[in-house]
Amino acid sequence: MTSDPQPTPAEQDPVTPAAPAAPASPADPETSAAPGKPAAPGKPAEPETSAASEKAAAPEKAAAPEKAAAPTKAATPEEADAASVKPTAAAPQVDRSAQADHSAQSAQSDPAYKDRAYRSHGAIAGGVLLLAIGTWLGVDALFRGEGRTPWVALAGLLFAVPLVVAFTLRPAVFANEDRLRIRNPFRTITLPWGAISGLRSGYSNEVFTQDGTKYQLWAIPVSLRGRKKAARRHAQQVAADDPAASRVRPGARGTTQPHARDAGDQSMDDLREIAERREGAEAAQGEPVVHWAYEILAPSAAGAVLLAVLLAVG
Repeated sequence: MTSDPQPTPAEQDPVTPAAPAAPASPADPETSAAPGKPAAPGKPAEPETSAASEKAAAPEKAAAPEKAAAPTKAATPEEADAASVKPTAAAPQVDRSAQADHSAQSAQSDPAYKDRAYRSHGAIAGGVLLLAIGTWLGVDALFRGEGRTPWVALAGLLFAVPLVVAFTLRPAVFANEDRLRIRNPFRTITLPWGAISGLRSGYSNEVFTQDGTKYQLWAIPVSLRGRKKAARRHAQQVAADDPAASRVRPGARGTTQPHARDAGDQSMDDLREIAERREGAEAAQGEPVVHWAYEILAPSAAGAVLLAVLLAVG
């Protein structure tokens, strides 16, 4: 016969635990109170859990600005190159348009080509030689002369040097598509091609205006010796059985054979060709303009007066 098992003391007393309770797992740092500080009595645990949830959501909120700032990250080299090219792409167009406007204005105001200059090389060489001799003699008289000699030398240089420059170095003829500019010893004459009636070569080269006024071309002298040389060369070409040369009169205008025209006559032919081609152009119309060369006349006149006074006082 079996007997019922007797209850243990723990079963008899439910208040007393039968065995010590297992150590509790460490509390979550977010939900547990700070060590050394007792929890407030009667305070529910929900605020701690809500604070933990806010802290847990804080990284997510912090990540949102990073995601929003993602489009503003540093541009790649390709994007930087494209951005640097875009602003400068329109610059050449502006520059080209400005250059086109400037070139159009220049085409309206400037001649088709620069001035052709005609000078006498022999006159230039002679002027340089005369200036060298005059300067040597004048300076020697200024520093070594006695009495009134330095003053007379100074007056002579002041009178003679401008004249030498005027008749040797100054003369020149400039021609372009719009006008002929003649720089003679004491005057500068500007003649539009429409105001010129003709150019003539005789014992001197001259230009005539529509009203009959005549101006000499000092820079293009007539050389009879050069014409004789051209005639001899033409005769030699005829003697050599040159059929083209035999049909042309020696020194005739428009001759294309080498050495058949003197240099001065050839220069006049060039001026006639421009005058005939541009006499009806709108830009080549106008009135003749004459300017006196006061830079030559004033010092020469002062030297002449000073020299006359010194000689009169003598």
